[in-house]
Amino acid sequence: MGSIEGVNGVNGVNGVSGVQKARSGSRSLPFLTDVLGNSLNDRLLFAVPKKGRLHQACLDLLLGSDIQFHRHSRLDIALVKNLPLALVFLPAADIPTFVGEGRVDLGITGRDQVAEHESVTPSTATTGVVEILDLGFGKCSLQVQVPQKGAITRPEELIGRNVVTSFTNLAEQYFRKLEAEQAGEATNGEANGKAPLKTNIKFVGGSVEAACALGVADGIVDLVESGETMRAAGLTAISTVVDSSAILIKSKHPSDLKLVDLITARINGVITAQKYVLCTYNIHRAKLDAARQITPGKRAPTVTSLEEEDWVAVQAMVGSKQVAVVMDKLTAVGAEDILVMKIENAR
Repeated sequence: MGSIEGVNGVNGVNGVSGVQKARSGSRSLPFLTDVLGNSLNDRLLFAVPKKGRLHQACLDLLLGSDIQFHRHSRLDIALVKNLPLALVFLPAADIPTFVGEGRVDLGITGRDQVAEHESVTPSTATTGVVEILDLGFGKCSLQVQVPQKGAITRPEELIGRNVVTSFTNLAEQYFRKLEAEQAGEATNGEANGKAPLKTNIKFVGGSVEAACALGVADGIVDLVESGETMRAAGLTAISTVVDSSAILIKSKHPSDLKLVDLITARINGVITAQKYVLCTYNIHRAKLDAARQITPGKRAPTVTSLEEEDWVAVQAMVGSKQVAVVMDKLTAVGAEDILVMKIENAR
């Protein structure tokens, strides 16, 4: 009979101690509220990853959104100076729990973490998270991996064997479905959901890729970004459990919906700005139609007449990944004085 084991302890909310009431109402948070006093009253709470692969990108996103704060080195909470907002620094894996229960209003985490949480705590009408934006960074895949030189080539061959992962809930869901399909059973009935799991799923909090080499596992379920770590460990992916990227989420009952919308608009502006640059150039009016086909802009290019007869200046947003090709094409149709400028924000 299979099981789910916790090698490093319970896979629950990490580092939460001394929970106290931090603001009026039912919301309670695990922070040094005796230091902060009542400073969280009337502030929207925004959870961001305190460390890990999403941390720095989140800080850059906050900076671009003009969310000004100073974080004291020993505190996991920071008051925002220019908005009625407080940043709460949490492990990315815990953010769906805090947002889903309405303990914080907004959060940034990975789609994989939301899926892991909701696989055991499904959303209801009043609980769970709402995805607002795909932030476009932190892209990865949660994949089933086995030794490259091993005999296993299909995920079905891991049924009844040892599988190590940090995502025990998603791994259980994945292998339970495989086992049901192998047995020719339906996968959505209550009876099947309670059937004993044949696959032995073990939890480890880090260095999952070492489990096969150490003889702890026959396969693993782990995140893959570039694939370099996987290949260095002598592993190969044989199936994808879920694709992931960083997402902005909110609770179903945020304390200040207008502020949520404002922050969402700011963050969306930064994300949009990262996708485009502003291209400007001069061109003879007779060649304008050809140039417009190359730089249509998001809606339409801005065209301004120059003092030099029959010449115009054009401004258009261009995809940042296509800018070199666009400049080549503009030069070919007769554009001159081509400039490309970074966009800090866009609405």
